[in-house]
Amino acid sequence: MATVTIRNLDDAAVDRLKARAREHERSLEAEIRALLMEAAARPSRKAFLELTDRIKAMTPKDVAQTDSAELIREDRDR
Repeated sequence: MATVTIRNLDDAAVDRLKARAREHERSLEAEIRALLMEAAARPSRKAFLELTDRIKAMTPKDVAQTDSAELIREDRDR
């Protein structure tokens, strides 16, 4: 496992991280580790945009698309 040192982190940010750690009943180090692992697991912005482009390419161009807000309103009105 690698070791990472973070310097010059704002005191207010550290205080918020400590509060989060207490909420999750873990140490500050464990909280930061969990946050970093979660962030590292997310796809990059580039990968996300590539996925949206692939989905967009599968959408027929000659078929009108319904606004999702309309569908949600319609469902709520039932």
